Amino acid sequence: MKQSEISRRHFVNRAAKTFLGVSALANLPKGLQAAGAGASQLKQLPTAKQVIYLYMSGGMSHIDTFDPKKPGTEVMGPNRVINTPVDGMHFTDYLSRLGRHADKLAVINSMTSTQGAHKQGNYYMHTSYEMRSSIKHPAMGAWTLKFQGKNNPEIPANVLIGGDSNHPGSGFLESKLSPVALTDPEGGLRNGKMRMEEDRFKFHLDLAKKLDQPFIEKYDQRNVRAYTDMYEDAITLMKSRDLKAFDLSEEPDSLKEAYGNDRFGQGCLLARRLVEHGVRFVEVSFNGWDTHNSNFVTLPEKAEVLDEALSALLSDLERRGMLDDTLVVLATEFGRTPEINTNEGRDHHPQAFSCMLAGGGIKGGTVIGKTDDRGAKILENPVNIPDLNATIGYALGLPLDQILYSPSMRPFTVADKGQPVTSLFG
Repeated sequence: MKQSEISRRHFVNRAAKTFLGVSALANLPKGLQAAGAGASQLKQLPTAKQVIYLYMSGGMSHIDTFDPKKPGTEVMGPNRVINTPVDGMHFTDYLSRLGRHADKLAVINSMTSTQGAHKQGNYYMHTSYEMRSSIKHPAMGAWTLKFQGKNNPEIPANVLIGGDSNHPGSGFLESKLSPVALTDPEGGLRNGKMRMEEDRFKFHLDLAKKLDQPFIEKYDQRNVRAYTDMYEDAITLMKSRDLKAFDLSEEPDSLKEAYGNDRFGQGCLLARRLVEHGVRFVEVSFNGWDTHNSNFVTLPEKAEVLDEALSALLSDLERRGMLDDTLVVLATEFGRTPEINTNEGRDHHPQAFSCMLAGGGIKGGTVIGKTDDRGAKILENPVNIPDLNATIGYALGLPLDQILYSPSMRPFTVADKGQPVTSLFG
């Protein structure tokens, strides 16, 4: 590529970032193409309009949260087991608030993964595909926008709160489907407002378009046109009344406190505000669950934050009449070993772990699967990662078997070969 072309692309990208103040997570791939093939046989009426996806990054211990074992056994440590109003659903006392919402929850205690390392496990959980050097697969938020578009055309439809650069973003799909990343939920959407008079802004924008036109005409490709899309989206957003969706200062202090005065809790509150304004897919990432050391010191602190925030989120959604059409998912890349190591920690355990769903058509008071008396092996109803993602897609009404082609013309579907757990739906 000529130096002038590189400079022009750098200018356009920098200008778009200046207007919007955020960046997409995925680079624009070369030769970007994705075409549909055939009619879907697995598409169904959606039970959910939007998703709040809570990701416990690092590998949350199932034994210390959703799948505790017999009190006093060597695998349990100092944890206490609490009963919930639902027969067969037991949590540790770290999740005592959440236990009171058992009638809304579906807990899968038979999750299993083929990936036992963080980066690979994270990628697999988000995409349903194992990591490959030759291709990048889309995450569920990108698939959702690809098939269903925006609920609200004026604001981003896919948002990641508190995540990191390991998120696969839009993969081989268009970069505009990538999530907008927010590090600090209380910081809102930075630089979302115009910093100059509108006439002056329009003058500079028209000038930029004139400079870009010869380049766009010469390279009329989707990845080039995507830069123009960033301009248009930025302008639409800056003029939107729904920009206030990103502003937590509009929430009462009492509700902020109910969610917890920490980034994850405030991230959950922001997620509720965003889906309330039409955002389709919001992921809130909660780091620090990699408890190789001091599991029984670190995990109670993490679980306390989770328990407070998730309980407040479920109550808030229900009170506003939003829980029925908002699917809440709690996921993690793998579980932790029953064995407690010499550092009083638990190591990686992809063979068995827990995830949770609520709202969005999910039948509450449900427990899927069972592990042995140590939490080491699955005894009943194994659910793999693609199955979980197929279940999310099923709730949203996505065409699960519709094929899209990558730039290398390889066929892919939303959740690979995963099958939705239809028994979760009432």
